[in-house]
Amino acid sequence: MQIHLTHQDRVPTYLQIVNQVKYLVASGRLKAGEELPPIRALAEQLVINPNTVARAYRELETAGVVAKRSTTGTYVSDAGSPLARRERLKLLTERIDALLVEARQLNVGTDEIIDLLRQRDKSL
Repeated sequence: MQIHLTHQDRVPTYLQIVNQVKYLVASGRLKAGEELPPIRALAEQLVINPNTVARAYRELETAGVVAKRSTTGTYVSDAGSPLARRERLKLLTERIDALLVEARQLNVGTDEIIDLLRQRDKSL
């Protein structure tokens, strides 16, 4: 599982982990029943405090994306895969909000953003 943290935006580290795991589940890269890395292992990989990863895992469990199995680990839950459309749209809404804020700071209009999105979509 690849998680990439950034300190450029002001999204808390635990929330970056939550959002990226939700995205991995929604995109099918993490499947129902698949085990997430142990808290300490992911913390070492990301060079962060294990409490941050534990908080992210708790948030994911509360959202129903993952399920904790006593001493065997944390797994993608059957109920959380694929994520409900509402959850996927919520993820996209957060990213769109961040994009719009940045675009305003760069003095780029909404029409230009839409044109850029269409260009990027065609290139993919």
